[in-house]
Amino acid sequence: MIFIPLPFVLTILLAILLLQLLRNREAGSRTDFLFIALVSAYMLRSVVLGLRWGYDMIAVMPVQIVLATMIAGLAYLSFSSLTDKTSTKTLLPQSIWPHLIPVLMVLAIMFFRRDLAALAIMVIFLIYGLALLRLSLAGPDVLITARLDGALRSHRAMQITGLMLIGSVIVDLLINFDFSWSGGRYSPSIIVVTNIISLFVLGAAAAVALDNRTSADEDDRNEVKAVSLSPETVLTAEQHVAIVAELDDLMREMQLYKDMELNLKRIAHRLRKPPRHVSEAVNRCRGMSVSVYVNNFRVEEACRLLRETDEPVTQITFASGFLTKSNFNREFLRVTGMSPKAFRSQMVPSDVRDNASN
Repeated sequence: MIFIPLPFVLTILLAILLLQLLRNREAGSRTDFLFIALVSAYMLRSVVLGLRWGYDMIAVMPVQIVLATMIAGLAYLSFSSLTDKTSTKTLLPQSIWPHLIPVLMVLAIMFFRRDLAALAIMVIFLIYGLALLRLSLAGPDVLITARLDGALRSHRAMQITGLMLIGSVIVDLLINFDFSWSGGRYSPSIIVVTNIISLFVLGAAAAVALDNRTSADEDDRNEVKAVSLSPETVLTAEQHVAIVAELDDLMREMQLYKDMELNLKRIAHRLRKPPRHVSEAVNRCRGMSVSVYVNNFRVEEACRLLRETDEPVTQITFASGFLTKSNFNREFLRVTGMSPKAFRSQMVPSDVRDNASN
């Protein structure tokens, strides 16, 4: 019987997940490359993990160490790319090369003091994990190139990635304790199980962020030449009110919320304002994030369509600006406290209800 290590099965699952995402997306921007590379790195690390602990190939250990170091920096680059005003900025050499320094440091440590390599990786994972959590403190609006109907999921994926990187440090500490206490008797099991779980969770988080990124960023093709205010400008309360009033007009008159690929960057583009100012204005005047603000308009439109038409719920999902039915159901429940079908059953006559194909 052929023995197939469990990490190899995980590699296949991640590959299927990545292929499905790529098949469902249009020709996206160059920023997609970061998330694709990240998931691919998770897959490669899973293969190396299977070779090391499934077939006891100790020779792959240096590859495993270098991969781990690269993954930490790549995870940060991937999620931080969703916060850039210019989506290609993260791929510039001056933005990437600082994240190669930890990899070079680990390579040097492996050559001169190999016994310190594990400690170096723990420090690197801790730094990048904390950096991602710090980035997430600004809330979902920090992800200006993420679709607004999926911004909360992308933000949660960033938080999970940060926590998992920090969790890897805790696992390494447990392994060191196991070697001190029992000579490493349980370490192989701890390493395999925790790595499989973390790689699956990290891969799923990266996939969520990739799936919720706008697949074609038209603002990069039609960049506004001048913005009325710099991001550093401190706005008054009156300026915040003016921005929200202008945004309200865009939503109600132009029905901007019906753009399924809408993100904070595109809204700022239409308002000719920095994304940070738009986010601050909505937060201070409406007490919510931009994603919640826009999704409220979408749910309001969905409620109108459910009351006044007999269109199927799936069709109403897209007509109101949601790209996926799962996001639509979640946001509809948040706003109305009930499912779309339950809302329709209470709001429309039974004869219209019977004609609606749900």
